[in-house]
Amino acid sequence: MRLNGRIALITGGNSGIGRGIVHRFIAEGARVAFAGRDERKGAAVTEEVKQRKGEGQFYAVDLAQEKAVAALIENVERRFGGIDIVVNNAGVGSRRAGIEPDDGPGVRWNKMRGPNLDAAYFVSAYALPLLARSGKGAIVNISSTATLHGNWGTYCVAKAAIEGLTRSLAAEGAPHGIRANGVSPGWIATENDAVEPPSGSSSGQWETPCALLNRMGLPAEIAGAVLFLASDDASFVTGQTLIVDGGLTITDYTSLAMLKKIGDKLFTGRLPQAVP
Repeated sequence: MRLNGRIALITGGNSGIGRGIVHRFIAEGARVAFAGRDERKGAAVTEEVKQRKGEGQFYAVDLAQEKAVAALIENVERRFGGIDIVVNNAGVGSRRAGIEPDDGPGVRWNKMRGPNLDAAYFVSAYALPLLARSGKGAIVNISSTATLHGNWGTYCVAKAAIEGLTRSLAAEGAPHGIRANGVSPGWIATENDAVEPPSGSSSGQWETPCALLNRMGLPAEIAGAVLFLASDDASFVTGQTLIVDGGLTITDYTSLAMLKKIGDKLFTGRLPQAVP
């Protein structure tokens, strides 16, 4: 088990991608503290961890509040004795930010920046001394391919700042044996998508492909990338952001219709169906 005996703090671990990371870390032998705002969801994941005979503890915290984060780190240290890994997964997207049409620029910025950027900064800053003490401290920040699309307003800005924070933490942490990396997911199927499909279609079908692989990713697939970056397998990797998006960001979807017609003339090999 790649994380045997290590102590991990996973924010936003009570649902979605964070829940997938909690379960993967437990399976790899980690002792896990996970934090979020929804106590009901936290209790559900706690029960799942118990059923898997893992060791985990949920903390109900508003991670955008500095004092609350300081108390969280103290409580995790008291409960587990330290922190070896931090995964800054907590955040809100366009559907959960609570931004209203009449909100002014400052209100909009605060609602998007706080749960995304502020939370990751505060958790990392207060956890740094414990990560340094670990000797093998690792931070993994969850970004988004929205940083590359540029069509998500302040969400894009907040997530781009997460990637800048990752590089800064890598530079600051290196003398203390702390690595910092990021994972940038594309469209990942979470609980929210069952209620409100991202395509906007009640049938849940996408109007255009959501990835080059023609499907949404799974939380477990993001968890696998996070596990790699948090483990000794990535011992010489720091300051990097790994894109895990099924090929979404490398594809020009507007050209697919044309490529279906002439792709056999352009592509390297002959395949039964060269373009999906």
